[in-house]
Amino acid sequence: MKEWLLYVLLAGLSWGTYVPLIFYGGSELGGKSASRILAILCVGVAYFVIAVLFPLYLFLSGQEPWPDLKTTGLVFSGLAGVAGAVGALCVVFASKAAVDAAKEAGLPPATYRLYIAPLIFGLAPVINTLVSLVWHPKPGEPFHFGLEELPDWKLWLGIVLVGAGAFLVLFAKEESESGKAPAPPAPPSAAAPAPPPSSALPG
Repeated sequence: MKEWLLYVLLAGLSWGTYVPLIFYGGSELGGKSASRILAILCVGVAYFVIAVLFPLYLFLSGQEPWPDLKTTGLVFSGLAGVAGAVGALCVVFASKAAVDAAKEAGLPPATYRLYIAPLIFGLAPVINTLVSLVWHPKPGEPFHFGLEELPDWKLWLGIVLVGAGAFLVLFAKEESESGKAPAPPAPPSAAAPAPPPSSALPG
């Protein structure tokens, strides 16, 4: 297997498991607003270890040379981190808001929450493709926009199919899981009739 394809699979595995992992982690921490904030704090700790300490180790140990510290590179790389952190926060807050809205409407708590992951992963590839079509940054010129070449119908159809496919796959999965109601408790067994009092027994 080619190395780049392995990293692609690992990235898909990581991002694909993020929503289920943070949903479960937040619920295990209590499922309340403070619990979800604590879940985000755990995500931040993991980001710090993987995205801060590990790169610093590579640079300080001499395994990787320090690159040119250009302002545009630092700013836009930081904005990428902001986008990732905001996305993580929005997943948590969307879950809380969806559960609260379902309870206010008198519906099961998972009624609206099951749309969160399908909408996120259905919108993400569409937005990524549209942004890449019109934003063409050049060295030293980050704000270079324009539709340099109009794609044919296959691209637009592919965007629709990718978004719809991701939505339907995840929605079907969430719907099937939310429909698994716990088995009702077994009815209590009928109590045996009490024996008649001794005075009522024939002598």
